[in-house]
Amino acid sequence: MAFEDVPLRGADRLRAALIAACVTALSFCLGDAIAGQYPFGPRTRDVNDLGNQFVPFHAHLWDLLHGRADGGWLLNWQSGYGSSFLPDYGTYLSSPFAPLVALFPRDQIDLAVYVVTVLKIASAAAAMAWLLLTLRPGPRWAAGVLGASYALCGWTLMMASYNPMWLDGLIAFPMLCLVGEWARQGRRPFWGIAVVALCWTANFYIAYMATIGAALVLVARLLTDQDPRTTNRARLFTLGRAALTTALGIGLTAPLLLTIVKGTKLAYPGRQEVFHPQPWADLLMRLLPGTYGFSSPSTYVDTAAVLLAFVLPFHSAVPKRSRVVWTVLALAVAASFQWRPTHLVWHAFTTPNGSAYRQTFVLSGILVIAAWLALSHALPNPRQLACGAGVMGAAAGIAALGAPSSLAGQGTWPLLGVGVVASVGALFVLWRAGTAQAGPGRWKVAAGVAVGVLVVAQVGQLALSNAWIDRKRLSVMDDYPTWGQRQSWQRSTIASVDDWPTSRTDPGREQTVGNDPLAVGGQGAQYYSSLTPDVYTRTMLALGGGWTSRGRNLQSLDNPVTDVIFSVGARLRSPRDPHASHIPQTAPPAVVRENVPPLVTVRATPPSGAYGRSPYRNQELLLGSDVYTTHRVTVTDNSGNDVPLASGGVYRTPGHRGNLQRSTYRIAASCPAGTDVYFWAPSFNGNVRIAGGDPVNWRGALPSHRAPIQRLGGTPADGRVMLELRALPGNSTVDPDGLGCLSLPRLAAAEQRIAATAATQVHVGSDGISAQLPQGARGTAVIAAPAITGWSCSAGDGTHPGRSYLGLLSVPLDGRSTSISCSFTPPGLHLGEAAGGASLLGVAALAGYGWWRSRRRPAGNGDGDGGEPEPVQPPALPEEAVI
Repeated sequence: MAFEDVPLRGADRLRAALIAACVTALSFCLGDAIAGQYPFGPRTRDVNDLGNQFVPFHAHLWDLLHGRADGGWLLNWQSGYGSSFLPDYGTYLSSPFAPLVALFPRDQIDLAVYVVTVLKIASAAAAMAWLLLTLRPGPRWAAGVLGASYALCGWTLMMASYNPMWLDGLIAFPMLCLVGEWARQGRRPFWGIAVVALCWTANFYIAYMATIGAALVLVARLLTDQDPRTTNRARLFTLGRAALTTALGIGLTAPLLLTIVKGTKLAYPGRQEVFHPQPWADLLMRLLPGTYGFSSPSTYVDTAAVLLAFVLPFHSAVPKRSRVVWTVLALAVAASFQWRPTHLVWHAFTTPNGSAYRQTFVLSGILVIAAWLALSHALPNPRQLACGAGVMGAAAGIAALGAPSSLAGQGTWPLLGVGVVASVGALFVLWRAGTAQAGPGRWKVAAGVAVGVLVVAQVGQLALSNAWIDRKRLSVMDDYPTWGQRQSWQRSTIASVDDWPTSRTDPGREQTVGNDPLAVGGQGAQYYSSLTPDVYTRTMLALGGGWTSRGRNLQSLDNPVTDVIFSVGARLRSPRDPHASHIPQTAPPAVVRENVPPLVTVRATPPSGAYGRSPYRNQELLLGSDVYTTHRVTVTDNSGNDVPLASGGVYRTPGHRGNLQRSTYRIAASCPAGTDVYFWAPSFNGNVRIAGGDPVNWRGALPSHRAPIQRLGGTPADGRVMLELRALPGNSTVDPDGLGCLSLPRLAAAEQRIAATAATQVHVGSDGISAQLPQGARGTAVIAAPAITGWSCSAGDGTHPGRSYLGLLSVPLDGRSTSISCSFTPPGLHLGEAAGGASLLGVAALAGYGWWRSRRRPAGNGDGDGGEPEPVQPPALPEEAVI
């Protein structure tokens, strides 16, 4: 049955978009409900970085929008003792949907992020449905259903649903394809620039991939355009218009984009990945519903869409050139996933940590467009359906024989079978209804039932696939609790003792998530971001800090010496998170207060040296006083035999599964009576106990996890310290300089000495800090914040870049200045402003050129200057599009 052309009504695209959005939201939420996942059940959805990074960052955005954050849009005082915020904003929060979290209560931040996630996925479905009807008219119900197929592709369900900023790229692909259509038609140049700028602002990384995909779609559209007015010259004009639109749109985002690029270069280096392509059988398996695999691309779109895409090469109603071009495009994009040079192009020339197939949504979008072309030209006949089903069966057979069985879920094959039967049957009924000569009323009812079957089958398959992935993801990834009583207690306790900026309040060593200061308040050492500064990570490493995520997730350092250094006057002491320990928390956290100097202190002399290996000596170097007694220790095994020093100058203390005796080690040492015993073993994994004390958990597995210095207890009156170490299975090491004995009286004296010459008044703003100093202050003013790039400081001698005092921000003093002032500008911002201004001038020039051409063009002549050809008008909407 061929579709006949009828005029396209403006409301048809909107109706298709609404159908797509509703089907998508229903399917996604239904899947979460089946999985018993928040907000429909007791299971948390905060896995990996969603709980550790994205929800806390959205909580900080809530605070900013409500005027309750410590810091502003340029500088974040709550994380990492003072960090650049604009690059984090551009990485995690610059989506136009993100501010919607401000409409929810603060303690419902998880629900707010979930609602934003659903809205983004539904918007992607609506955008794709709109695009499909722009590419070619057809039934709006079909455009809506295929829009949902795209929005809930396997990439969304597997990866993007818990990386909400990636979902902006899912929206960007059809939107940028629309920009390509406007360029092809010579229409809406300024809307096109605005759309490009919006997409790249929302999330530049995935928008970059979407831009590549949209460019490929535009090339395919130009190659398949057989209108005689579309000459090669016209095609070049179209590509030029599209390139100019894209360049100007990206240029407008430069103030944000370049701060992210610069922040990435200044970040602590992450893991260097090497790309290894996955077997083709794995890629074919991932086309099927209900599969799960983190390292392979989730190429799934629902069975009806895949079937129609496979029908396209055999569909005689579709022009041959279209069939060839779109089939080759889909195969070429899939092949580009497996070749290292094109893999690097897709990922901005760097293999990412984690999933190496982040561009997979582009292939899903191309498959959906191919499915639409197969359906919108004419409903496929039984022979064509059989050919498409045969290709699908062959792909499934190869996958079943060649791919690991672990990729398939419990419902993969039943869902595939039901989906194929429902899709083939419904499409056959629709084709038969369109060709029937008698009984049109009866066939019309049958056609309605067939459409209903397609929609129900799609919703069921998408929902069950989502539910399976939800359950599987929770079983293999780290997970974190949604907001509950623990976080409410922490937040209220911090609010009751917070004395910022006189001193800091740290949420505590027993963290709930990796960004506790953003989630519950305070100003701590914790900071987890892809942009964690290198200088901050290395400073905390030298001071004995701990991390996860290979140095990009810095943890709180519960140590009185560093509390004095960083002016931490109050610290929460919470029990272990009940979500991890399964031990209920029955009371608010305790608060430990300390006397600490203000944020700005004056050091009369420069540091006596550079950081070395021992964190105890490094802390003393930064403090300016000796407060530890240290001894080299020896380690013995459970039989009393000495453990020899291995290469690298450490003791190897491996754990043995099922053998507690061989996993136990001991250290005998001495400390001055009355001192506190601290232990440093960054690569030990297990627990450590001082005689008479409780075991203290240690999690060191370098390079991914680094254990911090921790307190074990007090020194007995006889000064003899006995430690017992029990290693978990795997490799562990202990450093011979790992034991430190802290004298609290010495520390108190050092604090008083520092406070005596410290700033008399400190003012902290959203983009800087200033302080009043005692008369005649000489030496160096040291600010308890990391010396990250971007600080500019003055002390009466002009403004100069902030300097480093063993990793902390500092300002040299000449004895005449009574105040200092430092302001922060994210690196790359000024260059970005210049580039953005140039792009804005380009937009103005384009507008002026358009005005000049409109004045110069004679009336009634669409191309009076003999320049570009008339824009090609899109074909009219078929009658079935009003169904």
